[in-house]
Amino acid sequence: MGTKTQLKREDIIYPELSYEIIGVLFEVYRELGSGYREKYYQNAVAIQLKKQKIKFQEQLFVPLYFKNEKIGNLFMDFLIENKIVLELKKDEKFSSKHIEQVYSYLKAKKIKLGIIANFAKDGVKYKRILNLE
Repeated sequence: MGTKTQLKREDIIYPELSYEIIGVLFEVYRELGSGYREKYYQNAVAIQLKKQKIKFQEQLFVPLYFKNEKIGNLFMDFLIENKIVLELKKDEKFSSKHIEQVYSYLKAKKIKLGIIANFAKDGVKYKRILNLE
């Protein structure tokens, strides 16, 4: 009876930072609601990340290589603390195209975790995308 329940799961990648990012997303949605263009959500998320002193890069070009030769650039919304890719969308559902897009960022940057967030009519929804390579 005296055992304490463990609240932190060991199998979740970057749980504290993920929690802070999700909090930022909910704060932006709480204030703005739905119906705006993605760029406005992106601007609001950047403001809130700064307020919470979370380090990030925004509108980041990521070079894509094949056999050590550059074949193009990928373009991500946010890279948070060089650990988590954050991609914002204004959709009602998560499309496989958007999930694959985030996964390609993870592979190109050799990052383990991405979060895709949809600012939908009935709230902000998010998915964690893992790169286990």
